[in-house]
Amino acid sequence: MQKNKILALVLTLGALLVSGTVGAVDTVRLGNLRFAHYGAVAYMKDIAAKYDLKIEERSFAKGLDIVPAMIAGEIDVSASALEAAISGRASGVPVFVVAGFAKGGVRIVGRPDLNIAGIAGLKGKKVGVTRGGPQEILLFAELAKFNLTWSDKPGKDVQIVYLVYPDLNQALLLKEIDAMSQSEPYSTQAINKKFGVEILRPYDTELGEPTRALVMTEKLYNDRKDVARRFMACFVEATKHFLDKPAFAEKYVRESMFKNQVSSQEYREAMDNASLTYDITVDHVQLTTDYMVKYGIGKMSTPPKAKDWVRLDLLEAAKKGQGVK
Repeated sequence: MQKNKILALVLTLGALLVSGTVGAVDTVRLGNLRFAHYGAVAYMKDIAAKYDLKIEERSFAKGLDIVPAMIAGEIDVSASALEAAISGRASGVPVFVVAGFAKGGVRIVGRPDLNIAGIAGLKGKKVGVTRGGPQEILLFAELAKFNLTWSDKPGKDVQIVYLVYPDLNQALLLKEIDAMSQSEPYSTQAINKKFGVEILRPYDTELGEPTRALVMTEKLYNDRKDVARRFMACFVEATKHFLDKPAFAEKYVRESMFKNQVSSQEYREAMDNASLTYDITVDHVQLTTDYMVKYGIGKMSTPPKAKDWVRLDLLEAAKKGQGVK
């Protein structure tokens, strides 16, 4: 009888091996950005095998650039600004917000020689920003708070100059712009290299600190539920590891992501203005959507309702499974 059981087990394992279901690794294509507070998301690929996953990470210049890749079916999950995700959903990209992964990470920085005193001092100035991220919406919220008008053309109180993240620093260095609303660690680098000074960390409006969003295609969420579940478990573990071991997080971001182009001081000062998280709320997504409509960001004809596309069930299950509150 025992021999028969062993033989049956061997035959079953053999059949599974032939069918490829034992040891199968599922691929998830991840779109990411290269910022200090995106490190835990980048680290996921290093521990993915533990979850029978292969995470193929692809870096983009800005969050909006991930949207066409998701439309083309080239990306399964993206880590980006919430604003980019909202714009994508509004344009018909079938995605769900499944988690938050970072908060803060924005700073308004000015030229030292101009001695700009607060947001009111931006009147008559050229201010650089990258289109479609929290830097843009937070800048506009601050300008509105001080009753300043703005446009990317001359004639308003503030002229907006749209540039990608690294080019903003170069423009500020060359005095082609007077100030910038910039992400970390670029804003910290501008300050440490003495061609920028902090004007404000723009979290004192109704928007508060921006939360970056982890966004998953509906196809992955609906049709590959087990893969999506394992991906979220991997996300929670990677984030928890970074939160529990800040020295490891610094080493990983500085060496693996930035190839030692960011100093220890720059990393720590950048992360003093940002924090890692797992969470995002329906209310925050809706408020951000409302402000995008208010300021004409994304030019959405049909803004998505947050309650229709925020799905946090996989996140809650993953947190519970790993004892994370």
